[in-house]
Amino acid sequence: MAATIAVRVRISGHVQGVWFRAWTVNIARDLCLDGWVRNRTDGSVEAVFCGPEPQVERMIANCSDGPPAASVSDVIREQIDASEISGQGFRQLATS
Repeated sequence: MAATIAVRVRISGHVQGVWFRAWTVNIARDLCLDGWVRNRTDGSVEAVFCGPEPQVERMIANCSDGPPAASVSDVIREQIDASEISGQGFRQLATS
């Protein structure tokens, strides 16, 4: 069984106004990940993904491309503590 990990990512480029958050929710739920996604006031998208390492890595790879209308220039990631996120499902948050 794969280890559970949690990662916070900041996705930049043309990523707002292109359904990035809804796309992220759909894919993360398909991968059975916990966490959240939100727009940032600086024009980026921030997300937290928590789950088995292979699914989290797959989600991060998907974010490098994004939905069809997006143009991703960078994905910055940092490991975080999984204990506060695990088991909460995946949701979309308000802009912060």
